[in-house]
Amino acid sequence: MLARTVVLVGVLTLATSTTAQDWPQWRGPDRDGAVTSFESPASWPARLTERWRADVGLGYATPLVVGDRIYMYTRQGEDEVMTALDPDSGDVVWRSAYPAPFEMVPATRRHGPGPKSTPVLADGRLFTLGMTGTVTAFDAATGRRLWQKPGGPVQPRFHTAQSPIVDGGNVIVHIGGHDDGALTAFDVATGDVRWSWDGDGPAYGSPMIFELSGTRQVVTFTQEHMVGVAAETGELLWQRPFTTPHTTTSLTPILHKEMVIQAGRDNGITAFRVVRQGDAWATENVWETDEVSMNMSNGVAVDGVLFGLSHLNSGQYFGLDLNTGQVLWTSDPRQAENAAILRAGDTIFSLEADGELVVVRNSRTGFDELARYDVSDSETWAQPAISGNRVFVKDVSTLALWTVD
Repeated sequence: MLARTVVLVGVLTLATSTTAQDWPQWRGPDRDGAVTSFESPASWPARLTERWRADVGLGYATPLVVGDRIYMYTRQGEDEVMTALDPDSGDVVWRSAYPAPFEMVPATRRHGPGPKSTPVLADGRLFTLGMTGTVTAFDAATGRRLWQKPGGPVQPRFHTAQSPIVDGGNVIVHIGGHDDGALTAFDVATGDVRWSWDGDGPAYGSPMIFELSGTRQVVTFTQEHMVGVAAETGELLWQRPFTTPHTTTSLTPILHKEMVIQAGRDNGITAFRVVRQGDAWATENVWETDEVSMNMSNGVAVDGVLFGLSHLNSGQYFGLDLNTGQVLWTSDPRQAENAAILRAGDTIFSLEADGELVVVRNSRTGFDELARYDVSDSETWAQPAISGNRVFVKDVSTLALWTVD
């Protein structure tokens, strides 16, 4: 039984399901960090209201918020655990666990034993990628395990971090390690392999589905490339060499007006187009900049501006024109080591790794801070989930519900 601490007693007035947005996967419904159900207050309160806090286990998977359930994927002892909770109280509705012992690479000890991958929920099924590459499907209503595929003998150096994506009847995730990995589409109902591409090992960033040059594609980073494969068949369409110092990239691709936005530590930011000439595919750069560069913090696009956190200058927010690649502004340095960034209209939320939630107004002219809130005493590496006026924050081992009143 999970321990739960109610920190505010009384009648709670929370956003109803008619106004709240479902948050079914990594970075939200469209995997782009966009929040559609939040309305910014006329003036920001001095503090947020903590409604409850629950001990859920280790890891930094994003909490999923769908209807009247929260789904958390965590580690408890030697088990990887999927838990369903009541969003109004934090009470456990069901819990499903399987054994997942492993030895951490010393370089990962600061960040704990995971899991680091966010589940995806589609058509009543939850899909997870465990720290050793185990892929599991659960029934979202009961927690019953539907199928499971064990991980291979070799994992990426820092284990797994990418989050699976569902496309029609397939759940797609890059499994394996380094040279023997395969980008794989599993049948959502049975777990059978529908297709796989084994040209390179997995990275830590998560795949996206883009329509490029008239073809639906899975676009993702790998150990040494950025690739596009046909979503229907897994055929490799194009690839670009891409590596970063010390490790592979942890970022998720962004699409802007037929341009794919590519970034990784010490690689700056590049926009390119995918073009098709008969049966041949190629990529063409549109613009490049090395004034800013992203490491593990994904940016958000707002009205043609990319808002992000550059790892340069010890963590520096920036605004970049996505049409031209011009850096419009940078903030003061030493802002944060890492940040999980979401947007709701022109309002941007940045949950920094030290547990501070920064609220910023999108701007083409500078860093326009609106408010700062302390939402955790421990590190917050997980993306938050925002639904209505509710902000769900996962720290090292607890999940908290905060509301903007």
